[in-house]
Amino acid sequence: MTPDFSTVQPVHLSIQNAYEGDIKLQSPTTIRRWVKAAALRPTTITLRFVDTEEGLALNSSYRGRDYATNVLTFDYVHEPEVEADVVICVPVVDREAREQGKRFLHHMAHMVVHAVLHAHGYDHIEDDEAEEMEALEKVILAHLGYPNPYED
Repeated sequence: MTPDFSTVQPVHLSIQNAYEGDIKLQSPTTIRRWVKAAALRPTTITLRFVDTEEGLALNSSYRGRDYATNVLTFDYVHEPEVEADVVICVPVVDREAREQGKRFLHHMAHMVVHAVLHAHGYDHIEDDEAEEMEALEKVILAHLGYPNPYED
């Protein structure tokens, strides 16, 4: 599916900031812009920013993995409307950005778009699914004015 940026889908967004570290997050207006760009259908989403401790606890509880991951998406409904909760671990996104030589802003935008697409049912387990999801991410991020996250 190619996004139709001329048609803005209704988005109900709740932002929870449980992260108390020294990494500055983007404004709610910027975050809302990212979510709206990736919303291919009417979307209701809660986006929670957390620290490593909460990220680890959630990843361990829900995925059985003993590390904090960048993004967890709990998608409940894909159609006709999207309903999901998203958790983003700020220190992990920051570390990844530094390791990959990317600006934090660009990587965080990518993670939000990535999570919203997961909420829509996109995945990257199989190669063909990954190609479709990555192509969509590139289009959305370019529309937002950000570079291709998959280029070195």
